[in-house]
Amino acid sequence: MESSLSLVLILLATAVMVVVLCRTLHLPAMLGYLTVGILIGPHALAWIPDTAETGHLAEFGVVFLMFSIGLEFSLSRLTAMKRTVFGLGGAQVIVSMLLVMAGAALFGLNWQAGLALGGVLAMSSTAIVSKMLVERAELNLPFGQQIMGVLLFQDLAVVPLLIIIPALASNTGDLYATLGFAMLKATVVLLLLLVFGPHIMRSWFHIVARQKSSELFMLNVLLITLGLAYVTELAGLSMALGAFVAGMLISETEYRYQVEADIKPFRDVLLGLFFVTIGMKLDLVGVAADIGWIMLALLALILFKAFIVALLARVFEGDWGVALRSAIGLAQAGEFGFVLLTLSDGAHLLNGGTMQITLAAMLLSMLAAPFLIQHGEAIARRFSSAEWTDRAMQIHQVAVQSMSSNGHVIICGYGRSGGTLAKFLEAENLSFIALDLDSRLVNAALEAKKKVVYGNAAKREVLMAAGLMRAKALVVSYKDNHSALAILRHVKELRPDLPVVVRTNDDTHVEALKAAGAAEVVAEVLEGSVMLASQALLMAGVPLSRVIRRVQESRARRYAVFSGYFRTAKTDETEANEKLQSRFLSVLLKKDSVAVGKRLREIGLDTLNIEVNAIRRHGVRGAQPSEEMLLQAGDVLMLLGLPEALQEAEIRLQKGVSG
Repeated sequence: MESSLSLVLILLATAVMVVVLCRTLHLPAMLGYLTVGILIGPHALAWIPDTAETGHLAEFGVVFLMFSIGLEFSLSRLTAMKRTVFGLGGAQVIVSMLLVMAGAALFGLNWQAGLALGGVLAMSSTAIVSKMLVERAELNLPFGQQIMGVLLFQDLAVVPLLIIIPALASNTGDLYATLGFAMLKATVVLLLLLVFGPHIMRSWFHIVARQKSSELFMLNVLLITLGLAYVTELAGLSMALGAFVAGMLISETEYRYQVEADIKPFRDVLLGLFFVTIGMKLDLVGVAADIGWIMLALLALILFKAFIVALLARVFEGDWGVALRSAIGLAQAGEFGFVLLTLSDGAHLLNGGTMQITLAAMLLSMLAAPFLIQHGEAIARRFSSAEWTDRAMQIHQVAVQSMSSNGHVIICGYGRSGGTLAKFLEAENLSFIALDLDSRLVNAALEAKKKVVYGNAAKREVLMAAGLMRAKALVVSYKDNHSALAILRHVKELRPDLPVVVRTNDDTHVEALKAAGAAEVVAEVLEGSVMLASQALLMAGVPLSRVIRRVQESRARRYAVFSGYFRTAKTDETEANEKLQSRFLSVLLKKDSVAVGKRLREIGLDTLNIEVNAIRRHGVRGAQPSEEMLLQAGDVLMLLGLPEALQEAEIRLQKGVSG
């Protein structure tokens, strides 16, 4: 017991320290877990032995990872991106596997080992690439969409590979029969689950949700995930396949997002343990002895994979610059490659030397991935004149739109917040130009005759083309601190006098953004809390004027530009004046209330100058209800008026007109 506890403490302490270091260096936590496994594994410090029990526990990490992928599985998403997903993605996986099989044959490996190795190396890292694309605000760029489409197909391709790889371990004479029987079993099990599963799953979740117990809901999710994993394992298939199906079934219900939030802690912890066990397999002494082969394998993996993706993306999409950016983003190995590598090792398809060289090359490619993606634009420009041309065309389009503007506002991001800001500017007859990286959103805005252009606001030349030197103000309307800091750096260098307003999620980065040159930083969470407080005060019967004053005082403390005005505003309102201010009152109609069964106009609330702002009925709220509305027991009327009139209105609703 003491030995087991010490091992757990060693694992936790080492993992925490290394993952903190990875977060500080802005690297994925997965690399930290791999490093932990390398350090404390049997081939290095040997603090933790590579036992079967550890491997079984780590397998649950893969189960929950596949469950999460199943939750993300969306037929509508696949349909919208079908050319990229099934065309480009399918071609990339198939061509990569065939080339790896050919290369493996040259080195004397049989075709079974080559097929397994091809599946391993065809995968790219969803965790690293998606994180980098989001941080760099490149997810909606053409190459970002290509990359995500290919990654989506790779995730789907794992499912048949989970069935095929274990079957490859059988004798050659029985191989085709084993493969056929495995695919038949998988087809039958999947058909049964997918045909009858959705209706059963939705009905069962309704029953569980009605109990209103978070513990029961969580237990139910674990039962379904592990239960279906066990069913597929009993059928001779992998546990991960059952977990994937469980995720697919739940994704079709309205409980998908709650399930995803509940399962995340289990997934992250167990998946971290899985990557630790992967790192434990790496023999550093063997790596040192085979460093030449490892570097050759690393270069072959990155260069050939990038070449395949670039060539295929050029064929499918027709843009060489975009194809190169996609190739750079997908050139590394991926976390699902480790899953398949572990499966191949368990099936004894790869010998020890091949296993070590492959594992080391995969790890190094993932360590190099963030740096390759970070410098992807520069690399693409060096090898593609089309990338220069596309960049020049984008800047030209921005410049054409801004050429006639002077004293305008530059809006970085034309999403929900940017669009709302644009409406306010138009109401004040102020000109603006908006920059956004979502081509669909830009096209829709242009059709509506809005001055919105495609461009990355974090680029110096794009800001210059948008008329930075002639602008009156600049607003960063999206929540991306990395991009906002880049914009502030360019503005500080080119137009230090230009006021910049930045939107952020919370107050974590407010000081850093202000130090970088932001005139004001609007924290969305804080603004939301102010409105939450104001609504609560109104519903509690606090006079409207006092609520407005509280909101003004709160904003005066936060925003310097308002402080002078709000300090000079009238703040000595007396209680007598407040009695003349309208306020809200909620009135619940009971079964014996006089108003029940009557129409709203029959109550005569208008004679008291009372406005029925809204009516809530069985959880449904209707604003500005009709005078012909028939009142029912259980209705909650939201009344607006003076205090004395509100009291009289409540009496009239409950007991009738006095008198």
